[in-house]
Amino acid sequence: MIRPSCPHALLLSAAVMCFGLLCEPPAFAQKRPFDVETLLRIQRIGEPALSPDGKLVAYTVTTPDLANNTRPHQIYVVPVNGGVPRQLTRDGDDNERPRWSADSRQIYFISNRSGSSQIWVMDADGAHPRLITRLATEAGGLLVSADGKRLVFQSNVYPECGSSAGGAFDNACNQRNLDADAKAPSKARIYTSLLYRHWTEWQTRRRQHLLVANTDGTEVRDLTPGNHDVPPFSLGGPDGYAISPDSLELAFVMNVDSNPSASTNSDIYTVPLDGGEARKITISPGGDDSPLYSPDGKYMAFRSQARAGYESDRWRLMVLERATGKTTNLTETLDRWVGSFTWSSDSTRLFFTTEDRGRTGLQMIAATGGGLRSIISGQSTLDDVQFTSDGRTMIYTEESGSRPLEIFRATSGGGAGVALTHMNDALLAGVTLTPLDEMWVDSSDKSRVHSFIVKPPNFNPARKYPVIFLIHGGPQGAWGESWTYRWNAQVFASAGYVVVQPNPRGSTGYGQKFIDEINGDWGGKPYDDIMAVVDAVGAEPYIDNQRMAVAGASYGGYMVNWINGHTNRFKAIVSHGSVFDLASWQRETDEQWFPLWEMKGTPADNADLYEKLSPSTYAKDFKTPTLVTHGEQDFRDVTGQSLQLFTVLQQENVPSKLVLFPDEGHWILKPQNSLLWYHTVLDWIGEWTKK
Repeated sequence: MIRPSCPHALLLSAAVMCFGLLCEPPAFAQKRPFDVETLLRIQRIGEPALSPDGKLVAYTVTTPDLANNTRPHQIYVVPVNGGVPRQLTRDGDDNERPRWSADSRQIYFISNRSGSSQIWVMDADGAHPRLITRLATEAGGLLVSADGKRLVFQSNVYPECGSSAGGAFDNACNQRNLDADAKAPSKARIYTSLLYRHWTEWQTRRRQHLLVANTDGTEVRDLTPGNHDVPPFSLGGPDGYAISPDSLELAFVMNVDSNPSASTNSDIYTVPLDGGEARKITISPGGDDSPLYSPDGKYMAFRSQARAGYESDRWRLMVLERATGKTTNLTETLDRWVGSFTWSSDSTRLFFTTEDRGRTGLQMIAATGGGLRSIISGQSTLDDVQFTSDGRTMIYTEESGSRPLEIFRATSGGGAGVALTHMNDALLAGVTLTPLDEMWVDSSDKSRVHSFIVKPPNFNPARKYPVIFLIHGGPQGAWGESWTYRWNAQVFASAGYVVVQPNPRGSTGYGQKFIDEINGDWGGKPYDDIMAVVDAVGAEPYIDNQRMAVAGASYGGYMVNWINGHTNRFKAIVSHGSVFDLASWQRETDEQWFPLWEMKGTPADNADLYEKLSPSTYAKDFKTPTLVTHGEQDFRDVTGQSLQLFTVLQQENVPSKLVLFPDEGHWILKPQNSLLWYHTVLDWIGEWTKK
């Protein structure tokens, strides 16, 4: 039985109220469908930063520029007590990472307005922008120390130009190496170890390091010299570094294993801001990340995983007492992942997000341990929590499956949160966005499987609708009450489809056992779960079960390829950035710890499992018309997987189409490419389901 999700609500203290911003307005006037062209006009909010005096929030807005095929970033501010947001930057097309000065009078930020990414500073009203750094290797990832005297930032440097930790940064040496690489007669890449490429980039002679400088740009020093990327590019959580509140120390995440492609063992280190030897302060065999000092400087909170080599182990919230080194696990009894977190202003409590059954809310726990308390929950995804220094006001971001992200304010007195930004109200007032429904079904082994469902605008239960099943990637990911730009269910629903988003085994937010049950069983329990959802949806009176399509990317692409070899129930398939042949995929993918854990070794170690779970094994049974799309810069699931898939489809005389994007990676991000991708996908599904 499908039941509607509750209207969007936020629970703060004892209050339960519906946001006027996020509830579906009455349909007094005819609205237009929410199509991809509308999706590409949405202004995308990010990087909110509360000023130390608690009066303003700086944030970035990304507005896709379809004509120029770009996604410019500009910086805005909005008053915490409410008011009209103000755009501060206009020069350059990449202004990001706003960070406040200690006195709240200035904003430091990263901008490319000078021709390269450098640190700039401007007054809080956007006046008097000034260039701070002139680094050959550029700058990013900015932090400002609490005393307002230091800047910490990332730069991709040549390790051979460094010296001891905290030694003066040799800009001239880095410039010479850049010039030499640019003038090299051969552009050959030569490697003697893994990880030689990652995500969308080839490894070069440069490494990401953390640098420190005075706020006027002088005395630049490298705090993390050596042949390691700091923090690791694989870091999945919040920032991998933080400055102590006394402005004397930097905590950062680093993985020093000799084979980083097979290791998730990142640890937290500390180093004096004046330079010196780094000291490791965590010992977990799994990943440790997201260090964050308490405001009083007595503690450091961080996230930790227990199992080595498993990127989807449960993330726990830990607190380390700096004076004694004692570490306390605060969330061992919580069978959910800890997401982002922050300290209360008095250093006595930690507030953290957790994903649960498709929603992400906020919980609180004492820094010394004890019971958990739910602070905010509802039909939404919440993040970016920050408190004013008096602890009376909280800033956060929130989104849902039917509304993009905005910035909110809540107070200690309780009551509903208040939206500070309304960046897309005018645009969205003219379209219909459908609230998410949900469904629970029993799988073949009686496990409960959850799905979200989005119905077309002006839904009529007396009609029969075609349906699209969207399979999420990861596989340790999930569909939920969150906004997305890559597989936006509202766009597909507005095209006339019922959209079903199942969360089968492996999905996050349903307990660690549910996640772990996909390990070594990619085509087993998850397939059974999905087909149980298909059976239940197909039995609904408003569904035309003879006009069903299935689509997915990454692991979702693997699953739709698997489906093609195991059932003919679907009229069309869309396979994006997929895995087709497991053995060749393992030998091509960048992060080797992933297949080594999921498939219990290499194909040489476990040939039978690789063959059993590979969609290529069942290619002779492929019958369903399939659209294959892929980004050629994708090093996670390499383009060869889709080339193999398309070749087999053609050889088996299965109707098929191949669309490659030379300038995209694992995700299709450029506005013109996104526009083409959505139209191609909808045309393909429509060709086979609307005949």
